[in-house]
Amino acid sequence: MGSADLHIHSVHSDGTATINAILHHASAHTNLDIIAITDHNTLNGALKALELAKNFRVDVVAGMEIGTLEGHLLALFLETPIAPGLPFVETAKKVRLFGGLPFVAHPASAFAQSLPIKRLREIVQHYPGLLAGIEAENGSTLNQRENEIAQMLRWELGLPGIGASDAHILGEIGSARTLFPGATTTALREALEMGAVVPAPARRRVRFFRKHASRFAIRYGLGLVESIEFDDVGEGSRKWVRKG
Repeated sequence: MGSADLHIHSVHSDGTATINAILHHASAHTNLDIIAITDHNTLNGALKALELAKNFRVDVVAGMEIGTLEGHLLALFLETPIAPGLPFVETAKKVRLFGGLPFVAHPASAFAQSLPIKRLREIVQHYPGLLAGIEAENGSTLNQRENEIAQMLRWELGLPGIGASDAHILGEIGSARTLFPGATTTALREALEMGAVVPAPARRRVRFFRKHASRFAIRYGLGLVESIEFDDVGEGSRKWVRKG
């Protein structure tokens, strides 16, 4: 079985790590086969990751976490940016038009901009086949109860469920993941479209409020981001640098 983390943020939105640092960490410190860079309302980090992935062990899926009028939409396999601020259904249709797969991000999260559950049910009823699935295991939710609700929703609505860390710091990468047959991005997409994926439970490391307080203090208080520096033999080491 392959393993993918399908929701990771970089310094191109509100994450604390550069693309190089994310790729190095995922390659050297996790057993993930694939990661998705899904910054808020921008593809810049994801497209850079696609370019750099040949230098690392993990493969990359490009994506975005798009802010719609009704909540966040996670778009995977997307290489054309989509503007935020549109209705959820219109955004999902644009994701499909540009060859991507639209997922509902953290549908039961109380501290994120999530699509209301009532609206999710309406969309599934009135627009069958529009959604590719929902994020059933999110590593950055307030507590596991929110993921339990999301798991029940995916069974109720007959949607594939994915697992993803929603990482904003390096140590969160892989804290929740999606298991699928195969190990390539092609196999992952086929599995997502067939619903042949398993959302692996979130592995808790840092308490919710402490984690997010630390992230904001590092990124916005101190103005620091995590980068990677390579020595003469190609060994990488993490370092904190001022964000330019």
